[in-house]
Amino acid sequence: MKFLQDYTIVIRPDDNNTFVAYVPAIEGCHAWGETSEAARAELNNVFAMIQEDYQEMGHSLPQDVELVAANAS
Repeated sequence: MKFLQDYTIVIRPDDNNTFVAYVPAIEGCHAWGETSEAARAELNNVFAMIQEDYQEMGHSLPQDVELVAANAS
C-alpha cells in the first residue's frame, strides 16, 4: 500500500491569495486552501478518497514521477 508520503507533492501560491497542493503522478489529486498547511491537509483527504477508489477498482496507485524545476529564460 502506498502513502501520500511516497509521492512528490507540489504546493504553490495560486490566484486570490490561496495555495494549491497536488501530486503530479496522480491525476485529479489536488486541493486548495487559504494557507499552504490547509492545502496540504485537504490533499490528505483527497489522496485517501483516490486511494479508496483505486482499491475498489482493484488497481494500484501509479509510481511517483520525477520533477524538474526550471525557470523560463
